[in-house]
Amino acid sequence: MTKARVRNDVRSRIAHVAARLMAQDGIEDHALAKRKAARQCGAGDSRELPTNEEVDDALRDYQALYDQGEHQARLRRLRQLALDVMRDLGQFNPHLTGSVLSGSAGKYADIDLQLFTDSVKTVELYLLDRGIPYKTGQQRLYSGDDPCDVPVFTFQIGDIPIRIEVLLSHDLRRPLRRTPGGKTVERAKTQTVADLLAER
Repeated sequence: MTKARVRNDVRSRIAHVAARLMAQDGIEDHALAKRKAARQCGAGDSRELPTNEEVDDALRDYQALYDQGEHQARLRRLRQLALDVMRDLGQFNPHLTGSVLSGSAGKYADIDLQLFTDSVKTVELYLLDRGIPYKTGQQRLYSGDDPCDVPVFTFQIGDIPIRIEVLLSHDLRRPLRRTPGGKTVERAKTQTVADLLAER
């Protein structure tokens, strides 16, 4: 067996173990899940780590095999809540991203949104005016190899965390990534999310 074949087998095994950890233990951080999975598989070479997309594919396979009915019901609830929040935030041009959009959302998934507006302060005032408790932070994104740190607001609806990244209006035209060489962040506008929910 060639070294490339062995490496691919190891990557696949790590991806499936990471997917199981995300599904069963509620780990949302791909990097953490991959590190734990690599240790369990006895792999120490970072070149053998799968991409986030490979882990997401394995997670969808796991969910289809072990909890398809429960997963579909949970995903529908999360997408409906995301749609409700997006409609409330309509003035800020909201887009859904992350695992709720891709369909790989686990039991403890956040709802990840991106807002495109030229006034972060207006978003903050919107939350304050409605008495919504929130936390602030930053998220590093990449346009090509150029990093940019964007403000993040996080709040809860029931037991579901809502995580909002606030970008400038012109960022909607730029492909953004979470790592320099990573996949472009997929996003869906409000009508697209409504269409997903209308599918049977």
